[in-house]
Amino acid sequence: MTQTVLLALDTSTEFCSVALLSAAADKAGHARAEPRTWLRHEQTGAVSSTRLLPAIRELFDEAGLTLADCNAIAFGSGPGSFTGLRTATGVAQGLAFGLALPVVPVSTLLVCAESARRRDVSATRVLAALDARMDEIYWADYAWDHVQGEWRTVQAASLDTPERLVLPDEPFTLAGNAAAAFGARLPAVAAARTVDCEALPHALPLAYAALRAFRAGRTVPADQAAPEYVRNKVAQTTAERSAEKAEKAGKAAKDVQAATLAHDAQPGEGRQ
Repeated sequence: MTQTVLLALDTSTEFCSVALLSAAADKAGHARAEPRTWLRHEQTGAVSSTRLLPAIRELFDEAGLTLADCNAIAFGSGPGSFTGLRTATGVAQGLAFGLALPVVPVSTLLVCAESARRRDVSATRVLAALDARMDEIYWADYAWDHVQGEWRTVQAASLDTPERLVLPDEPFTLAGNAAAAFGARLPAVAAARTVDCEALPHALPLAYAALRAFRAGRTVPADQAAPEYVRNKVAQTTAERSAEKAEKAGKAAKDVQAATLAHDAQPGEGRQ
């Protein structure tokens, strides 16, 4: 009998989410019972970084465990809030370095799929879509492999406008908050078998997904843990803004010039 203790962190949204999971398995890696779990999931807004470490300490105290009992540390790798992703990545790396532990990065979109399936066991094809702001969505498509007991990625994490999202070719669950954010602009809302707006990034489904990854050896050394931003940038540089402004001004000037020429070419009243 072996015991696996895994700490899972997610600060990709306005929530500070921390879960501690303790799971027993036989020598072949088969689960002996449902894992024991402890959770803190609090809406903290932009100050998740100040709450994360205290929440971790609280969970270990509550469970009667210590960081030294940990076998791995998992974190929501993104996509999501840039600042939040860096917070979770940095804390996971720092703790893993100090304890010489492996790290398990887990996509926040896969966590949405995991959450949807844990809430509804029939959700075996999940289109996960999150509001990315700037009139765009993060999305990915997952199918549950019953034989492997794991998610298969049909479409990796992508960034698109709501209208460009690609629908699965079979009945599916739409998970995430994009449906609430964009409504009818998101074709998947009308096409989905079920819409689960509550299936969001959360440390508990993250922990379950990370446990399978850890047992399968899908881990990285602490120094290789990194956020998955998907969107490369969220703001234009000063030069880019100036160039865009100049381009728009030039286009406007051309439009005015074209309209003036068109007007001059029209026969006017009283003209011979």
